[in-house]
Amino acid sequence: QVQLVESGGGLVQPGGSLRLSCAASGFTLEDHAIGWFRQAPGKEREFVAAVTWLRQNTYYAASVKDRFTVSRDNSRSTVYLLMRSLGPEDTAVYYCAAGPKISSGLDQEHNYNYWGQGTQVTVTS
Repeated sequence: QVQLVESGGGLVQPGGSLRLSCAASGFTLEDHAIGWFRQAPGKEREFVAAVTWLRQNTYYAASVKDRFTVSRDNSRSTVYLLMRSLGPEDTAVYYCAAGPKISSGLDQEHNYNYWGQGTQVTVTS
């Protein structure tokens, strides 16, 4: 059974950091690109970051570049999203998604065929 399970979300003060994890099972993680998306209340889901399957190139939305870092540990079947300098605008449900052997269009949801249930991140003082 294919599963992606996010964890690590929670409540954090502005300026703080969180590390999200995405644990994969039921498929070969190393053959998949992994993307992180988020959906804030009342807004559409948007691309945050992604790491490709082969060269492990990373891509970021402009709004998180230089603050967020995506990485993967294929031996642990886990992908991470380290988020720093968080602000209220980062409050959202964060989802990880897996797409088979994609190296382009990583910001496009339709390229991903497995999705997690999401983890809530709330940035508030």
